[in-house]
Amino acid sequence: MPDAPHLHADAVATLTSWDAPTPGQAALAQAYLAFLAARSDACARSCTPGHLTASAIVFDHNLAHVALVLHRIVGAWLQPGGHSEATDASLVAAAQREVREELGLAVDLDPSPVMLDCHPITCRGFTQLTRHLDVRFVGRAEPGAELTLSEESHHVRWWPVADLPNGVFDEVRDLVALGRARLA
Repeated sequence: MPDAPHLHADAVATLTSWDAPTPGQAALAQAYLAFLAARSDACARSCTPGHLTASAIVFDHNLAHVALVLHRIVGAWLQPGGHSEATDASLVAAAQREVREELGLAVDLDPSPVMLDCHPITCRGFTQLTRHLDVRFVGRAEPGAELTLSEESHHVRWWPVADLPNGVFDEVRDLVALGRARLA
């Protein structure tokens, strides 16, 4: 099944105009663009070779804490994110929806990605390994914002930027550093 054409076009436009922070990230953006050029279903979960996903790191108003979810399936502290839906107007809209669903927060996200990350995963309902070509955004919560636990997570929590949980993936640490620098 092909993507919603508007979402596929948005992904191409977002990645084409993105000013990547490193040569490695620029190369990854080119790989994402090649995948999008080859696959009309590149944003659809049903695309078994891999598919674009969207996530966001959310900081508190003072940039001292980040909101992370202890993911039920992965069993690790992660930023909120996941698959796009045909009703999402854009990748950043998909990330905003995921933040609402997983953290209970309405947050405006910077429409330019902070970083990209491609990782292997077995999606719920599938038995074969695929890839998430994740496009990661950043935002800041309103003062006093409180988190809400969803069915997708064991726990949600504001973590001090300087004291992230043990075992957090290096990619999450990189996202925190890049996101904080973007908002500072």
